[in-house]
Amino acid sequence: MFWCEEVAAKCRGPQIINDSKTPSGRVHVGALRGVLIHDAIFRTLKSKGIEARYLFGVDDYDPLDEIPAGKGAHFEKYLGQPLCNVPAPDGSSASDMAEHYMGEFWGVFEELGVEVERYRMRDIYRSGRFNGAIDTILRKADVVRRIYKEVSNSDRPSTWFPFQTVCEQCGRIGTTEVYAYDGEKVSYRCRPDLVKWAKGCGYEGQVSPFDGRGKLPWKLEWVAKWVTFPVSIEGAGKDHSTKGGSRDVAAACLRAIFEKEPPLNVPYEFFLVGGAKMSSSRGLGASARDMTDLLPPEVLRFLMIRTKPNSPVNFDVHEEGIIKLFNEFDRYQTRVYRDKNATPDEAAVFRLAEREAQGDFFQGNFQLVCALAQMPHLDTAGEMEKRLGRDLSGTERTALERRIRSARLWAESYASEEEKTRLQEKLPARASLLTATQRAFMHQLSVALENAPWGEDALQATVFEVARMTPIEQPVAFKAIYRVLLDKESGPKAGNLFAYLDREFVIRRLRELEFDPEMFWAESAVSDETLRQWMTQQKEKVEGYSHELRSGVSGNYLELTVLMKDGKRHLRRVKLDPTPDVNAVLSTLA
Repeated sequence: MFWCEEVAAKCRGPQIINDSKTPSGRVHVGALRGVLIHDAIFRTLKSKGIEARYLFGVDDYDPLDEIPAGKGAHFEKYLGQPLCNVPAPDGSSASDMAEHYMGEFWGVFEELGVEVERYRMRDIYRSGRFNGAIDTILRKADVVRRIYKEVSNSDRPSTWFPFQTVCEQCGRIGTTEVYAYDGEKVSYRCRPDLVKWAKGCGYEGQVSPFDGRGKLPWKLEWVAKWVTFPVSIEGAGKDHSTKGGSRDVAAACLRAIFEKEPPLNVPYEFFLVGGAKMSSSRGLGASARDMTDLLPPEVLRFLMIRTKPNSPVNFDVHEEGIIKLFNEFDRYQTRVYRDKNATPDEAAVFRLAEREAQGDFFQGNFQLVCALAQMPHLDTAGEMEKRLGRDLSGTERTALERRIRSARLWAESYASEEEKTRLQEKLPARASLLTATQRAFMHQLSVALENAPWGEDALQATVFEVARMTPIEQPVAFKAIYRVLLDKESGPKAGNLFAYLDREFVIRRLRELEFDPEMFWAESAVSDETLRQWMTQQKEKVEGYSHELRSGVSGNYLELTVLMKDGKRHLRRVKLDPTPDVNAVLSTLA
């Protein structure tokens, strides 16, 4: 059972799902893990006819405790103030810092097809919706202190109350400490030394804790949300879900103070890029906006949802990693819609990855699209239509355009110089390092391509046929092709690549490197014992064989052409040393 189905199986009656984000900088892509996990649960519940709502909050009453990367000059003086009270960066049209950074994140929601009911904590507090929960929690401050000690071994003095006011003098909330509550007002001080990242002004006073004059610590804010909204499902990241962690503290407070059970937790691991956890405040890793620009919505959703929440998602943005991701997505689509042999889990993953079901349609292979998109002389979409022999449908064209954008952005912003694909106008210097066998293979391939049908499958089959008849190992053969055309060791399927290039250009390039025939024979020859072992292994597949003797200055070679029952041919070459005793070799194959 797919993980979403397991969650849905635990639900009875209407459900309220909640998630939230503190907009202290550009929201990093790791935050999307929780967003899309909750979205997958929401969609699964609705598909089963279970009434559900998905709430998403902006924790904009949190204090500014870290400065977004590169923004120190603007934000430093506001450290400790509620995010919603901090002015937006220069040039922004947003009303404040929180709105500035959340605006970009909301745009990501829309592109990914995530539909939520938005709320802002400034509005929740200022409207008085939390007044009842605040009063109850402050009256039970001794219970909170006891739970902190029992659950997380965190000591709080008897004068500590779980609330922070907005200082009436300096406007900071992160530097205030409440030490008394009389049922109407809290007594507080704004301490210069309470935290390391902001300095309080030293003011002391009394103020009502209600209607937005302060906020609960976030562990207790969780509790207030669960009671007030009320929440029935809310996952939490690995760092919050450890034993004795913040989730355990909040759950224990909910039970002890309000005598209610906590929402269903779906603990989830981090999203990593190249093995590194993201941090928006330190500018590490990709932002959610950057990753949404890079990957089409359905591919990004697929990346986040297919892995069980309690396992980390590690995305490798290098060439091998991004190609693997697109190829896996395409395999799922084929299994779900074309072959109709997907497992229930695969079908569930793909259904939740799609913004909306679109069925089976042509998807341009990403590795090929990536190569073509980097060749400015080609109209990638037009070339795809030529090879298909028809116009792309609206769905197909939209999907292809997304992949072209992804390919170009990846090449411009993420690819190393070695990973970039550029059709070489001249034979690359590194082609001189190719072996005699690789050079001979390319010459033989150039001859075969003179009359080969110029289509992807036929060209790919020709490459394999020539490799078998050289003989040369297939990976080594393909490396030679990529080296002379792209100056790389890897690339899209050679047949696919050839199909988009001029026949005469390809043939001419494959013939540019000269080779020494006798060096090639010597390099590609095997011992008669190796030949005998291979023939023994292939015995049941062999239809028959013929042979030919080649003589040169360095010696004599027997070439055995083996016809297989599937119609494929293989060539094996043996050096006859010191005398050309053909019969002696052939007799061992009987």
